Amino acid sequence: MPRYCTFLIVPTCLIALSGCATNPVTGDADFVLMSEEQEIQLGRQTHIDVMKQYQEYDAPELQALVNNLGQELAVQSHRSHLNYTFTLLDSPQVNAFATPGGYVYITRGILAYMNNEEQLAGVLGHELGHVTARHSVRQHSAQTTAGLFSIIAAMATGSNNVGQVTGQFGQAFVSGYGRSHELEADRLGAEYLAGIGYDPEMMLGVVGILKDQEEFERQRAREENREPRAYHGVFSTHPRNDQRLQEVIRAAEKFKNPDARYSNPDKFLRMLDGVTFGNSEDQGVMRGNQFYHKPLDLTIAFPDEWRVDNQPTQLVALNPEQNSVLLIRLGKSGDASSPDQFLRQNFENLQNIERIDDKSSAGMTQGTTPFGQVPVKVAAVFHDDKVLVINGFGKLGPPDREFLDTVQSVRKLKPNERKLATSKKLKVMRAKQGDTFATLARQLGLEQYGEENLRLLNGMYPDGEPEPGQLIKIIR
Repeated sequence: MPRYCTFLIVPTCLIALSGCATNPVTGDADFVLMSEEQEIQLGRQTHIDVMKQYQEYDAPELQALVNNLGQELAVQSHRSHLNYTFTLLDSPQVNAFATPGGYVYITRGILAYMNNEEQLAGVLGHELGHVTARHSVRQHSAQTTAGLFSIIAAMATGSNNVGQVTGQFGQAFVSGYGRSHELEADRLGAEYLAGIGYDPEMMLGVVGILKDQEEFERQRAREENREPRAYHGVFSTHPRNDQRLQEVIRAAEKFKNPDARYSNPDKFLRMLDGVTFGNSEDQGVMRGNQFYHKPLDLTIAFPDEWRVDNQPTQLVALNPEQNSVLLIRLGKSGDASSPDQFLRQNFENLQNIERIDDKSSAGMTQGTTPFGQVPVKVAAVFHDDKVLVINGFGKLGPPDREFLDTVQSVRKLKPNERKLATSKKLKVMRAKQGDTFATLARQLGLEQYGEENLRLLNGMYPDGEPEPGQLIKIIR
């Protein structure tokens, strides 16, 4: 196609893709590529996908609290006509998020660190702000347009480099736009909080919880030589005393319900008694470098000093140098009668299949990985009627010794190991005279970072101590 014809296509593409809708929060016109009906349909499908990755946390009283409080806030929102769904997820991640059309999720991981109902309302209100301002829809539209401009630029110039640069510019624009969304969500969350009678400045307490988590995560990441993981990137760039954040939250005072509302912190804490802390038995539990899974009657030993991330659908182990990876997924053996047969049935171009022992076999293939196209070891380990698929790869090739040791470590639990496969729980107690978080951590036999975790759980990080008679959370 002649190059000048490409330029004629550009306006036509933009006209076809552009769409304007009234922002339900500001009343201004927004550039979006999706109607509200389409947004709701997308939300339904996304909810199905989310619940394939996660499960609801089995705690009816807490699920009811999250839903009832969320529905109260939703009535105050700018899109109260939506059919909202609030779900407490069985995940140790410190997180909360919202998807299009009125779906809001919060994890038991972040709930464990809250100390009153106002803080829970603050997080739910923040996520509602993302929904009511249609942030996900607006970001989707911006990303789609950025991708379109990349394609157009490449077509117009005949240069892939220009297309890549334009794509990077689009990504930067979307990234910056997201940070402004976070501040807007804080403002809206504060308004909704005020609307049900709570003090909107409790939003600052929520930010404090997350900033403490972020500071602790940075400390751990430095010690473990890895990148920190954070809830909502906006908090990595805005300090706890950020003036803009304080201004937008305090501006919500004018929306305050004249019937002021105060929660009972002790009642809220009592509801957290028995909540799973860290990975649950259904997800498997890490003790040092050993993984235990009670329902599967399974244990796996990982190499010393490797960091193991227990994700919803897989285990990911990374060596200290961060250049070798082990991935473990669970599947069904199907009609395969041996590990060799399973590998041949499920992996193309697999070479050098060898029997490791009577329950496992391994072979070699090529795979696209974060290190590029590299050799990948693949093993199948039969365990009852299931099969563990273990992949090993690295920057310079498969981590052979660690890979084989991990494969051969897979076995059933011994009777004395079943207790190790039990998840930890939150326990609520009254602090006694002389109790400190250091002494409590020692008495409870908590592993590394036990003292820090107790302070974080009780909103006293980095150096607070409990008062005698105070209701506090511990880990058992």
